[in-house]
Amino acid sequence: MAAITAALIKQVREDTGAGMLDVKKALTEAEGDVARAKEIIRAKGIAAAGKREGRKAQEGTIASKVVEGANGETGYAVELNSETDFVAKTPKFVEFADEVLGYAVAAEANNAEELEAAKAGDSTVKVAIEEAAALFGEHVKVGQFAKISGEHVEIYAHKKSAEMPPSIVAMIATDKAGAAVAHEAALQISAMGAKWLTREDVPADVVESERRVATEKSQAEGKPEKIIPKIVEGRLNAFFKEVVLLEQPFVKDPSKTVGKLFEEVGGKATAFARIEVGKGEEE
Repeated sequence: MAAITAALIKQVREDTGAGMLDVKKALTEAEGDVARAKEIIRAKGIAAAGKREGRKAQEGTIASKVVEGANGETGYAVELNSETDFVAKTPKFVEFADEVLGYAVAAEANNAEELEAAKAGDSTVKVAIEEAAALFGEHVKVGQFAKISGEHVEIYAHKKSAEMPPSIVAMIATDKAGAAVAHEAALQISAMGAKWLTREDVPADVVESERRVATEKSQAEGKPEKIIPKIVEGRLNAFFKEVVLLEQPFVKDPSKTVGKLFEEVGGKATAFARIEVGKGEEE
Protein backbone atom coordinates (compact mmCIF):
# COMPACT_ATOMS: atom_id res chain seq x y z
CA MET A 1 0.00 0.00 0.00
CA ALA A 2 1.37 3.41 -1.02
CA ALA A 3 1.76 6.01 1.72
CA ILE A 4 -1.06 8.56 1.83
CA THR A 5 1.11 11.66 1.53
CA ALA A 6 0.14 15.31 1.47
CA ALA A 7 1.22 15.41 -2.18
CA LEU A 8 -1.19 12.58 -3.09
CA ILE A 9 -4.04 14.28 -1.25
CA LYS A 10 -3.30 17.59 -2.99
CA GLN A 11 -3.24 15.90 -6.41
CA VAL A 12 -6.60 14.18 -5.96
CA ARG A 13 -8.19 17.32 -4.47
CA GLU A 14 -7.06 19.41 -7.44
CA ASP A 15 -8.33 16.85 -9.96
CA THR A 16 -11.69 16.20 -8.30
CA GLY A 17 -12.50 19.23 -6.17
CA ALA A 18 -13.50 16.93 -3.31
CA GLY A 19 -12.88 17.87 0.32
CA MET A 20 -9.77 16.77 2.18
CA LEU A 21 -11.59 14.25 4.40
CA ASP A 22 -13.33 12.64 1.41
CA VAL A 23 -10.03 12.45 -0.46
CA LYS A 24 -8.27 10.83 2.50
CA LYS A 25 -11.03 8.23 2.81
CA ALA A 26 -10.94 7.48 -0.91
CA LEU A 27 -7.14 7.15 -0.97
CA THR A 28 -7.23 4.87 2.05
CA GLU A 29 -9.88 2.67 0.45
CA ALA A 30 -7.86 2.64 -2.78
CA GLU A 31 -4.65 1.81 -0.88
CA GLY A 32 -2.94 4.88 -2.28
CA ASP A 33 -3.93 4.30 -5.91
CA VAL A 34 -4.74 7.79 -7.26
CA ALA A 35 -6.74 6.62 -10.29
CA ARG A 36 -8.81 4.26 -8.15
CA ALA A 37 -9.38 6.99 -5.54
CA LYS A 38 -10.81 9.25 -8.24
CA GLU A 39 -13.17 6.46 -9.32
CA ILE A 40 -14.35 6.01 -5.72
CA ILE A 41 -15.03 9.73 -5.39
CA ARG A 42 -17.02 9.75 -8.62
CA ALA A 43 -18.95 6.61 -7.68
CA LYS A 44 -19.99 8.18 -4.39
CA GLY A 45 -21.08 11.34 -6.17
CA ILE A 46 -18.97 13.65 -4.02
CA ALA A 47 -19.49 17.25 -5.13
CA ALA A 48 -16.62 18.96 -6.90
CA ALA A 49 -16.84 22.25 -5.03
CA GLY A 50 -13.91 24.57 -5.50
CA LYS A 51 -12.37 22.42 -8.23
CA ARG A 52 -8.78 23.33 -9.04
CA GLU A 53 -8.87 26.03 -6.39
CA GLY A 54 -5.94 28.36 -6.64
CA ARG A 55 -4.88 27.22 -10.12
CA LYS A 56 -4.99 30.09 -12.60
CA ALA A 57 -6.10 29.28 -16.14
CA GLN A 58 -3.63 30.28 -18.83
CA GLU A 59 -4.62 33.10 -21.15
CA GLY A 60 -3.83 33.49 -24.83
CA THR A 61 -5.24 32.73 -28.24
CA ILE A 62 -5.37 30.01 -30.90
CA ALA A 63 -4.20 30.53 -34.47
CA SER A 64 -5.50 28.10 -37.08
CA LYS A 65 -5.31 27.43 -40.80
CA VAL A 66 -6.21 24.88 -43.49
CA VAL A 67 -3.52 24.05 -46.03
CA GLU A 68 -4.23 22.33 -49.34
CA GLY A 69 -1.97 19.45 -50.40
CA ALA A 70 -1.67 16.86 -53.14
CA ASN A 71 -3.74 14.33 -51.16
CA GLY A 72 -6.30 16.61 -49.57
CA GLU A 73 -6.23 19.22 -46.82
CA THR A 74 -4.43 19.61 -43.49
CA GLY A 75 -5.62 21.71 -40.60
CA TYR A 76 -3.27 23.24 -38.04
CA ALA A 77 -4.19 24.84 -34.71
CA VAL A 78 -1.62 26.33 -32.32
CA GLU A 79 -2.34 27.77 -28.88
CA LEU A 80 -0.07 30.63 -27.82
CA ASN A 81 -0.25 31.46 -24.13
CA SER A 82 0.28 34.68 -22.24
CA GLU A 83 -0.20 35.48 -18.56
CA THR A 84 -3.08 37.94 -19.00
CA ASP A 85 -5.98 38.47 -21.38
CA PHE A 86 -4.85 42.10 -21.63
CA VAL A 87 -1.79 40.95 -23.61
CA ALA A 88 -3.69 38.17 -25.40
CA LYS A 89 -6.09 40.60 -27.09
CA THR A 90 -3.46 43.04 -28.34
CA PRO A 91 -3.03 43.11 -32.14
CA LYS A 92 0.70 42.44 -31.84
CA PHE A 93 0.15 39.27 -29.83
CA VAL A 94 -2.47 38.01 -32.28
CA GLU A 95 -0.11 38.79 -35.18
CA PHE A 96 2.70 36.93 -33.45
CA ALA A 97 0.43 33.91 -32.93
CA ASP A 98 -0.22 33.91 -36.69
CA GLU A 99 3.54 34.05 -37.30
CA VAL A 100 4.07 31.02 -35.07
CA LEU A 101 1.32 29.19 -36.95
CA GLY A 102 3.12 30.02 -40.19
CA TYR A 103 6.30 28.44 -38.86
CA ALA A 104 4.33 25.29 -37.97
CA VAL A 105 2.91 25.04 -41.49
CA ALA A 106 6.28 25.71 -43.15
CA ALA A 107 7.96 22.98 -41.06
CA GLU A 108 4.98 20.61 -41.39
CA ALA A 109 5.28 20.19 -37.62
CA ASN A 110 3.34 17.39 -35.96
CA ASN A 111 3.48 18.58 -32.33
CA ALA A 112 4.54 21.48 -30.10
CA GLU A 113 8.07 20.12 -29.68
CA GLU A 114 8.65 19.99 -33.44
CA LEU A 115 7.20 23.50 -33.74
CA GLU A 116 9.57 24.96 -31.15
CA ALA A 117 12.52 23.35 -32.92
CA ALA A 118 11.39 24.67 -36.32
CA LYS A 119 13.23 27.42 -38.14
CA ALA A 120 12.19 31.04 -37.53
CA GLY A 121 14.37 33.34 -39.61
CA ASP A 122 17.98 32.77 -38.60
CA SER A 123 16.97 31.09 -35.34
CA THR A 124 14.25 28.78 -33.98
CA VAL A 125 10.65 29.26 -32.94
CA LYS A 126 11.67 28.61 -29.33
CA VAL A 127 14.09 31.57 -29.43
CA ALA A 128 11.52 33.75 -31.23
CA ILE A 129 9.02 33.07 -28.43
CA GLU A 130 11.59 33.90 -25.76
CA GLU A 131 12.28 37.21 -27.51
CA ALA A 132 8.55 37.89 -27.77
CA ALA A 133 8.18 37.36 -24.03
CA ALA A 134 10.59 40.22 -23.43
CA LEU A 135 8.61 42.40 -25.83
CA PHE A 136 5.24 41.68 -24.18
CA GLY A 137 6.61 41.75 -20.64
CA GLU A 138 4.97 38.40 -19.82
CA HIS A 139 5.79 34.73 -20.00
CA VAL A 140 4.81 33.49 -23.47
CA LYS A 141 4.76 29.86 -24.57
CA VAL A 142 3.33 27.41 -27.08
CA GLY A 143 0.45 25.52 -25.49
CA GLN A 144 -1.68 22.91 -27.22
CA PHE A 145 -1.05 21.86 -30.81
CA ALA A 146 -3.39 20.02 -33.18
CA LYS A 147 -3.02 18.77 -36.74
CA ILE A 148 -5.50 16.70 -38.76
CA SER A 149 -5.71 15.72 -42.42
CA GLY A 150 -8.40 14.48 -44.80
CA GLU A 151 -10.13 15.06 -48.11
CA HIS A 152 -11.71 18.13 -46.56
CA VAL A 153 -10.86 19.95 -43.32
CA GLU A 154 -13.22 22.47 -41.74
CA ILE A 155 -12.24 24.91 -38.98
CA TYR A 156 -14.47 26.89 -36.65
CA ALA A 157 -12.80 29.50 -34.42
CA HIS A 158 -14.93 30.72 -31.52
CA LYS A 159 -14.53 34.01 -29.70
CA LYS A 160 -16.00 34.30 -26.22
CA SER A 161 -16.39 38.04 -26.70
CA ALA A 162 -16.02 40.46 -29.60
CA GLU A 163 -12.89 42.13 -28.23
CA MET A 164 -11.02 38.86 -27.62
CA PRO A 165 -9.21 36.66 -30.17
CA PRO A 166 -10.31 33.02 -30.73
CA SER A 167 -10.28 30.97 -27.53
CA ILE A 168 -11.74 27.73 -28.92
CA VAL A 169 -10.85 26.13 -32.24
CA ALA A 170 -12.61 23.04 -33.56
CA MET A 171 -11.37 21.15 -36.62
CA ILE A 172 -12.94 18.21 -38.42
CA ALA A 173 -11.73 16.13 -41.37
CA THR A 174 -14.30 14.55 -43.67
CA ASP A 175 -14.59 12.84 -47.03
CA LYS A 176 -15.89 14.82 -50.03
CA ALA A 177 -19.56 14.13 -49.29
CA GLY A 178 -19.14 14.89 -45.58
CA ALA A 179 -17.92 18.39 -46.42
CA ALA A 180 -21.59 19.38 -46.84
CA VAL A 181 -22.15 19.17 -43.07
CA ALA A 182 -18.58 19.75 -41.86
CA HIS A 183 -19.31 23.29 -40.65
CA GLU A 184 -22.25 22.09 -38.56
CA ALA A 185 -20.06 19.34 -37.10
CA ALA A 186 -17.31 21.85 -36.26
CA LEU A 187 -19.85 23.99 -34.39
CA GLN A 188 -20.93 20.87 -32.49
CA ILE A 189 -17.34 20.04 -31.51
CA SER A 190 -16.78 23.59 -30.28
CA ALA A 191 -19.95 23.65 -28.19
CA MET A 192 -20.13 20.10 -26.84
CA GLY A 193 -16.45 19.12 -26.44
CA ALA A 194 -16.49 15.52 -27.65
CA LYS A 195 -13.32 13.57 -26.86
CA TRP A 196 -13.46 10.69 -29.35
CA LEU A 197 -14.86 10.23 -32.86
CA THR A 198 -16.38 6.75 -32.42
CA ARG A 199 -17.17 4.41 -29.54
CA GLU A 200 -14.34 2.14 -30.72
CA ASP A 201 -11.84 5.00 -30.26
CA VAL A 202 -12.48 5.22 -26.50
CA PRO A 203 -9.53 3.54 -24.72
CA ALA A 204 -10.36 0.21 -23.06
CA ASP A 205 -9.12 1.42 -19.65
CA VAL A 206 -11.48 4.41 -19.82
CA VAL A 207 -14.44 2.17 -20.62
CA GLU A 208 -13.51 -0.22 -17.81
CA SER A 209 -13.21 2.65 -15.34
CA GLU A 210 -16.64 3.97 -16.35
CA ARG A 211 -18.07 0.47 -15.98
CA ARG A 212 -16.69 0.15 -12.44
CA VAL A 213 -18.02 3.57 -11.46
CA ALA A 214 -21.46 2.76 -12.89
CA THR A 215 -21.53 -0.61 -11.11
CA GLU A 216 -20.52 0.81 -7.73
CA LYS A 217 -22.94 3.70 -8.07
CA SER A 218 -25.80 1.30 -8.84
CA GLN A 219 -24.87 -0.86 -5.85
CA ALA A 220 -24.67 2.20 -3.59
CA GLU A 221 -28.17 3.19 -4.75
CA GLY A 222 -29.45 -0.20 -3.62
CA LYS A 223 -30.51 -1.39 -7.06
CA PRO A 224 -31.49 -5.11 -7.26
CA GLU A 225 -28.42 -7.18 -8.15
CA LYS A 226 -30.11 -8.90 -11.09
CA ILE A 227 -30.83 -5.64 -12.94
CA ILE A 228 -27.50 -3.91 -12.23
CA PRO A 229 -25.83 -5.15 -15.46
CA LYS A 230 -28.64 -3.59 -17.52
CA ILE A 231 -28.42 -0.34 -15.57
CA VAL A 232 -24.64 -0.28 -16.04
CA GLU A 233 -24.99 -0.71 -19.80
CA GLY A 234 -27.50 2.14 -19.86
CA ARG A 235 -25.10 4.39 -17.99
CA LEU A 236 -22.25 3.41 -20.30
CA ASN A 237 -24.38 4.31 -23.31
CA ALA A 238 -25.13 7.67 -21.71
CA PHE A 239 -21.39 8.18 -21.23
CA PHE A 240 -20.72 7.42 -24.90
CA LYS A 241 -23.45 9.88 -25.98
CA GLU A 242 -21.64 12.56 -23.99
CA VAL A 243 -18.04 12.00 -25.14
CA VAL A 244 -18.27 10.35 -28.59
CA LEU A 245 -18.86 12.86 -31.40
CA LEU A 246 -20.86 10.62 -33.73
CA GLU A 247 -23.13 9.51 -30.87
CA GLN A 248 -23.84 12.97 -29.48
CA PRO A 249 -27.32 14.40 -30.12
CA PHE A 250 -26.97 17.10 -32.80
CA VAL A 251 -27.34 20.44 -30.99
CA LYS A 252 -29.54 21.97 -33.69
CA ASP A 253 -31.82 18.91 -33.83
CA PRO A 254 -31.46 16.60 -30.78
CA SER A 255 -33.79 14.07 -32.40
CA LYS A 256 -30.81 12.82 -34.42
CA THR A 257 -27.13 12.18 -33.74
CA VAL A 258 -24.12 13.75 -35.40
CA GLY A 259 -23.52 10.35 -37.00
CA LYS A 260 -26.99 10.53 -38.56
CA LEU A 261 -26.18 14.02 -39.82
CA PHE A 262 -23.34 12.55 -41.88
CA GLU A 263 -25.42 9.56 -42.98
CA GLU A 264 -28.03 11.91 -44.46
CA VAL A 265 -25.47 13.33 -46.91
CA GLY A 266 -23.74 9.99 -47.52
CA GLY A 267 -20.55 11.30 -45.95
CA LYS A 268 -18.06 10.39 -43.24
CA ALA A 269 -16.08 12.18 -40.56
CA THR A 270 -12.54 10.80 -40.32
CA ALA A 271 -10.85 12.86 -37.59
CA PHE A 272 -11.36 15.90 -35.39
CA ALA A 273 -9.58 18.06 -32.83
CA ARG A 274 -10.60 20.71 -30.33
CA ILE A 275 -8.39 23.20 -28.48
CA GLU A 276 -9.57 25.60 -25.79
CA VAL A 277 -7.30 28.23 -24.28
CA GLY A 278 -6.12 27.30 -20.81
CA LYS A 279 -7.31 23.69 -20.98
CA GLY A 280 -3.93 22.10 -21.70
CA GLU A 281 -1.41 20.85 -19.17
CA GLU A 282 -0.59 23.21 -16.33
CA GLU A 283 2.98 24.44 -16.09
